[in-house]
Amino acid sequence: MLYDPAKLLIIAGPCSLESEKVCREVAMQLVELRIAYPELNLVFKGSFDKANRTSVEGPRGTGMEEGLKLLDLIKREYDFPVLTDLHERAQVKAVAEVCDVIQIPAFLCRQTDLILTAAKTGRVVNVKKGQFLSPQEMVHVTEKLKAGNAQEVWQTERGTTFGYKNLVVDMRSFPIMSENGLPTVFDATHSVQLPGAGGGKSSGQREFVSPLAKAALAAGANGLFLETHPDPANAISDGPNMVPLLELPALLESCLRVWQAVRT
Repeated sequence: MLYDPAKLLIIAGPCSLESEKVCREVAMQLVELRIAYPELNLVFKGSFDKANRTSVEGPRGTGMEEGLKLLDLIKREYDFPVLTDLHERAQVKAVAEVCDVIQIPAFLCRQTDLILTAAKTGRVVNVKKGQFLSPQEMVHVTEKLKAGNAQEVWQTERGTTFGYKNLVVDMRSFPIMSENGLPTVFDATHSVQLPGAGGGKSSGQREFVSPLAKAALAAGANGLFLETHPDPANAISDGPNMVPLLELPALLESCLRVWQAVRT
């Protein structure tokens, strides 16, 4: 089992893998956090293809071959389990050869064949709740993974569509989703996204990452998904909702205190 209930699960990394330089900068910061806070269970994440960009002109990232090379580098040199998302059944085999965790994107959480193919790999599968689903409906998604004999399943809340170009997080989601008997993660950075609000791309409100992350942990979340970047203003995707890398240690320290207080 990659999930350890005695530690706070943190999935962290850049939105897009972008470059070796960005990946190494983030990984080095995570190494420092691993040393400073042994109560954290850290997983490095990064996307090789931003396949759900708002505009056809939006940059999509490294591509699968180069992206998997970067993830393999991080895994070997920094000793982190690695996670990436995928979008097609044809990608599953190659991703499973490198990644410890396969992530099913929110928009694809109802794609039965993709879910079953991921389940058969023996890797951890993290499935994000679609913005269009209630927390009660996630039981059907996770049951598909169980039916596919997935060895370990995580479920992630990432906000629900609330009118046009906005998301809202219902804190009732965490006790409801916990009834599925699986670790529940809160995607604190995508939940502050403003979809399509940036003129052909998404905008975001990163000032709400910290209060929502701590509220989710208080409500029963078992972990956090946090996208971070050394220079969010110049990231190729999701810059407005990513946590600046230099601010990550203070954020995780405060989140860890809340998680510990709830457990006590």
